[in-house]
Amino acid sequence: MAPLVVLILGLAAAVFTDVRTRRIPNWLTAAITGAGFGIAFGGGAVTPAQAALGMIAGLLLMMPGHVIGATGAGDVKLMAAVGSVVGPEMVLRAFLYSAVAGGVFAIVVAAWRGRLAATVRDACRLATSEAGVREAIESPSRANRFAYGPAIAAGTLVSLMVTS
Repeated sequence: MAPLVVLILGLAAAVFTDVRTRRIPNWLTAAITGAGFGIAFGGGAVTPAQAALGMIAGLLLMMPGHVIGATGAGDVKLMAAVGSVVGPEMVLRAFLYSAVAGGVFAIVVAAWRGRLAATVRDACRLATSEAGVREAIESPSRANRFAYGPAIAAGTLVSLMVTS
């Protein structure tokens, strides 16, 4: 029960701050990670070794998106924090569900902004071309960015519900 409470409270705070400020604070991801390790050392379902592996797995899964500019550092640290609570196997599932949620959110945001056709066209161009990917993703002149914390929260919680 404690891991679920940590995730619900931590992810809710991350979503709130990410949507409002477009940042996920370090103190929040550190608190989630600390709670994950605390539960693990206290005899939780995830061992301390699994908490460490989950944290590393979450970090490694999100890092490629950060390197190309598609996600922020806070998103990477949030997935690592999730991994410390749920362990390596579950963080992989959470990551996959988060990717699906992120895709759905991207479509909704693009439609809301009146950019759905342009977004689909640009996504196809990005998928078929290596050059300029980072520049196109990070371009400040285009409304193509959105907070990814909600996708991580949704994907994590859905992955927990599906496997329970």
